[in-house]
Amino acid sequence: MNTPFGIANLWLEGDAITRFVAIVLLLCSIITWVILLSRFWELRNLRKLKPELEQFWHATSFEQGMHSFSNPTMNPYFQIAKLASSASVHHQSQASNHRELLQTLNYSEWMARSIKNSIDGIAASLQKGLTFLGSTGSTSPFIGLFGTVWGIYHALVSISSSGSAQIDQVAGPIGEALIMTALGLAVAIPAVLGFNAINRANKLLVADLNRFGNDLLAYFVTGARVKSGE
Repeated sequence: MNTPFGIANLWLEGDAITRFVAIVLLLCSIITWVILLSRFWELRNLRKLKPELEQFWHATSFEQGMHSFSNPTMNPYFQIAKLASSASVHHQSQASNHRELLQTLNYSEWMARSIKNSIDGIAASLQKGLTFLGSTGSTSPFIGLFGTVWGIYHALVSISSSGSAQIDQVAGPIGEALIMTALGLAVAIPAVLGFNAINRANKLLVADLNRFGNDLLAYFVTGARVKSGE
């Protein structure tokens, strides 16, 4: 038997606020999935770049090692190595006259600072989308709950005006209003799970970048890579 209640009826019979809440939840869901799919794809591609590190360290020269990196525009290891090389050249070119205040740092401190700034910049770029995911995961249930409360209020007003409060007339509109809570949870759960997964993957990647940065620092300062017990 067909029922007049459901998501379609909720949209048709709802007022402007009910529709606004539904649209907000739909937009949050779409943006959440776009962020999740794009970030997971990006992290997957970044993980594929890790084996190139050994090719870099087994190269016979720094320039040859740089050519072992693929996709320089998105490769964080290439970007860190390139910036470290540029920082080294810059410091040496300024060492004779100290024309810049930062050149009062010795070579080791200058390189450590430059590499750290590069890693910090990449780490910051890895956070894109996480603010939205965190906000969506924490607020969507309450947005859905607001829609439910608003729907129940209008259902009770409608039932009161009709002068009849039989169970079949009460259960339908109230159950329909509870759909908004379910929609809020359906938006929030993927956002929270995705936030946690991406945040963990980012931490692992930043740890790899820090290890690479330490090896680079040792190379530029001492001419040899520090063995990390791999």
